[in-house]
Amino acid sequence: MPRGPKGQKRPADVIGNAVRVMRIATGELDDAPEPDDGKDPAAKALGRKGGKARADAMTPERRAEVARKAAAKRWEK
Repeated sequence: MPRGPKGQKRPADVIGNAVRVMRIATGELDDAPEPDDGKDPAAKALGRKGGKARADAMTPERRAEVARKAAAKRWEK
């Protein structure tokens, strides 16, 4: 069965697609895509605070050293 851009299943034939559109129009079927991006919500929450926690744990000298190294890598190309 064909899949839409968000990976959802959709009808392969014209009549099946017309029935699906009718059901969406009458409110029988919800068309909103699921906000699931395949990632664990707990892991996303930890990832959001990871960089800030790492920066808070580093000394200013260490942060400058890491920044210089990153800049050198970017400009190496």
